[in-house]
Amino acid sequence: MIELKSPAEIERMRTTGAFVAEVLAELRAKAAVGVNLLDLEHHTRRLIRDRGAESCYWDYAPSFGRGPFRNTVCLSVNDAVLHGLPHDYVLRDGDVLSMDLAVSIDGWVADAAVTVIVGTPAEEDVRLVRATEEALAAAIEATRPGNRLGDISATIGAVAANHGYGVNTEFGGHGLGRTMHEDPHVPNRGRPGRGLLLRPGMTLALEPWFIAGSSRIVMDPDGWTIRSADGSRTAHSEHTVAITEDGPVVLTRLGTED
Repeated sequence: MIELKSPAEIERMRTTGAFVAEVLAELRAKAAVGVNLLDLEHHTRRLIRDRGAESCYWDYAPSFGRGPFRNTVCLSVNDAVLHGLPHDYVLRDGDVLSMDLAVSIDGWVADAAVTVIVGTPAEEDVRLVRATEEALAAAIEATRPGNRLGDISATIGAVAANHGYGVNTEFGGHGLGRTMHEDPHVPNRGRPGRGLLLRPGMTLALEPWFIAGSSRIVMDPDGWTIRSADGSRTAHSEHTVAITEDGPVVLTRLGTED
């Protein structure tokens, strides 16, 4: 079941989205050589507590995970791409770090992710990260009333193909609003003109994530961290987007961003 949000409800999600964007901006600034992932996790906990928000990840226990997540941000390094469990790891020069954050404020959720390169960037890593950002921008543009869900998915898949990256469809974007995961599922590959009709009031988390090598994934022994099966590097970009009569509105963009 898809719950259409009113303009007032979308504004409440925008409030949450602004906070998510602010936290990710702080984490981006803090992610440097010599910083421990646990320091980033604990800083996120403090920010969420001080704002009076609630983490959507704390005690998150879906069927694919091993027990409750018990952390507030997903931190995935290098070949890890999704659901990275914060652990005792010190960032090194050239690491690729994806940070995924979802919180709720006054009962309304927003979800976003960014990927940063720590220290000295390798050209191939820059290309990978920029490809996910390009795919996200294209997906947002396709998120318009009258389009179909497949138009979003096909747009993401086309960007991946243009850059020579395969696409894994086991995990993708999703609806959200009162909870972190609502209908519909938004695959990162699809056929244009197919699927659900996009309507004003729908709110979606769009999240292209690409792997430089094989599109196959494996799960870490921790039961959460998802990695590329061949050890190649990964990147992940995500925004929460509302569909309005006038087109897409990004709810997790900093006010200083274009």
